[in-house]
Amino acid sequence: MKKILVILIALIVIGYLIFSADYFSESSHNSICEDFVVVVKDSAQTQFVNAKEVEDLVKRYKLHPVGKPFKEINTLAIRDTILNNKLIESADVFITSKATIVATVRQREPVLRVISDTKGNFYVDKDRKIMPVSSSFAVYVPIATGVIDEEFAQNELYDFAMFLRNNPSWDAWFEQIVVKKGNEVELIPRAGDFRIIMGNLEDYPSKLNKFVRFVEGGLNVVGWNRYSEINLKYDNQVVCTRK
Repeated sequence: MKKILVILIALIVIGYLIFSADYFSESSHNSICEDFVVVVKDSAQTQFVNAKEVEDLVKRYKLHPVGKPFKEINTLAIRDTILNNKLIESADVFITSKATIVATVRQREPVLRVISDTKGNFYVDKDRKIMPVSSSFAVYVPIATGVIDEEFAQNELYDFAMFLRNNPSWDAWFEQIVVKKGNEVELIPRAGDFRIIMGNLEDYPSKLNKFVRFVEGGLNVVGWNRYSEINLKYDNQVVCTRK
């Protein structure tokens, strides 16, 4: 008898839970969205997009959820629409318990800016992908100019930019990366009126170390304005052009 009573109680509890789940699910689907909140997670570091721009994008595609029953709101469609903005890396859209839909957004992170004679103006992000520049915000990253195609930007230049990023003392040295025909690279330093000829970007750490030794034993002795070019292309030597 006791066992039968326990089974009956268990069945009643299970039935109540199923009923409650169905009831509250139906109630939730019929309730109205009261607010749409956009959170740009990394806005303290980067300001390519803001919450209003994201909300305006959702409105433009007629997906703004406020005032609609939750059963008519497609959160996946809202997320995919937000990702149409190529300055955004990821987005999550979800319903909260307070009749609110929240969209959390993370912006793409550039590591290199390219101003190309043939391909225009763009960034390369941390995942080696091309991303557009923003008209409202610019981020401090190495700048490369000249004859640059996307493949070279996403590979050799990306690797060099990441080297500078991971070595702040080197990053502070250079103002601009100039790319000539054949992917020959020159560096414009922040100090000194000369160019550093790198040639190709193979074995650039050794070339930069060679430059350091030349600065310590040469430029610091003869002066920083004596040469117009300092050529590091050749093995075991530095070739300089006098002004």
